[in-house]
Amino acid sequence: MKNNLIKLINEKKARVGIVGLGYVGLPLALRFSEAGFKVTGFDIDPEKVEKINRGETYIAQFTSERISNCVKKGLLEATADFANVKDMDALILCIPTPLGKHNEPDISYIINTVEAVMPYTRKGQLISLESTTYPGTTDEEIVPRVENKGFKIGEDYFVTFSPEREDPGNKNFHTQTIPKVLGGYTSNCQEVGAALYGSVIDSVVKVSSTKAAEMTKLLENIFRSVNIGLVNELKIVSDKMGIDIWEVIDAAATKPFGYMPFYPGPGLGGHCIPIDPFYLTWKALEYKVHTRFIELAGEINTSMPEYVVNKAQDALNRAKKSVNGSKILVMGLAYKKNVSDTRESPSVRIMEELIKKGAEVSYSDAYVSEFPKMREYKYDMKSIELTEASIKSFDCIIIATDHDNFDYDALLKYAKIIVDPRGRYRKTYPNVIKA
Repeated sequence: MKNNLIKLINEKKARVGIVGLGYVGLPLALRFSEAGFKVTGFDIDPEKVEKINRGETYIAQFTSERISNCVKKGLLEATADFANVKDMDALILCIPTPLGKHNEPDISYIINTVEAVMPYTRKGQLISLESTTYPGTTDEEIVPRVENKGFKIGEDYFVTFSPEREDPGNKNFHTQTIPKVLGGYTSNCQEVGAALYGSVIDSVVKVSSTKAAEMTKLLENIFRSVNIGLVNELKIVSDKMGIDIWEVIDAAATKPFGYMPFYPGPGLGGHCIPIDPFYLTWKALEYKVHTRFIELAGEINTSMPEYVVNKAQDALNRAKKSVNGSKILVMGLAYKKNVSDTRESPSVRIMEELIKKGAEVSYSDAYVSEFPKMREYKYDMKSIELTEASIKSFDCIIIATDHDNFDYDALLKYAKIIVDPRGRYRKTYPNVIKA
């Protein structure tokens, strides 16, 4: 069965199913479709399904034209009906893996999805998990459910883990050019997975197991989390000392070896970096290991939205105003510049803290016209347009996300107070508070 499946893949006759059509699943579906594979996208959100089938986008960086071209060629369709899984040769799971209320891993989406597709699976298929998770998830949660169907993994069914590495808004690297780490449950599984991903990705990096692949993704993101936590703490110390941390980082970055610049901000955002460290620290406890270093970085990064709010409060106090009753504008709702992705955005945390303190809060973000549906936050807001009058109407403006399309000169000219945790203004100005 292995050879038959590889033959189907090599001839681009394999049907590929992508479960989850978000920021990971949609670009992957487009990549397979544009490479000539017939792709079915599965999602429980009827709006996404309808838009795909109409050839329309719902994520800014992927144009409707790209989607429409694939749909018109008969290479891309979407459905909410998992019964279609039986027609797939390969099934790739791009499922969210959030944290619970106490920062514990919530893999219920993975489990629920696997249990939803299992009744329709058949011999000769590959299932690959891409969701970021703790080491052991594939072996402990997917493999037993496959075996309960009576399949023999590595012989008549194949299981792999290949962590997603999408970076929304990155113009230098995209789905095809980002190397793909791959771990198979058996060597045959890895061989099938390498054939599938190798047909659409320039480079496939094979590792010895699914656990090694799962840990690889955690290492990548924990590395960033820890280093960002370090510069965030140095920012706080430097501020107390009257030192500009941005000047220091720029100077340090001139060292041609042994140093990699990381930049402070209002907190971590996106689906991976704020969440992944907690997945590992939770799993490590099973082995009686306390990841104190990782946890400390997580605590620092998590505290940054509150730090920014306190800087805004101090600035308002100096202007003889209180947060309570002040009109405050948060610039940028997305978690990083020039994208529409609001997952785990520190901007939302900042808004929440300000609202709790009695502020009248608005936001401006051309990438996010309306406040999106979120599990924890439900605000009925729309992005406001920046004009001279609107800028002047706010007591304080916070640059939470520094999109390039903001008019920073107009902000500087008309804003009463600007709180800048992104280092957008490198010079000293009387109305700019570096945070």
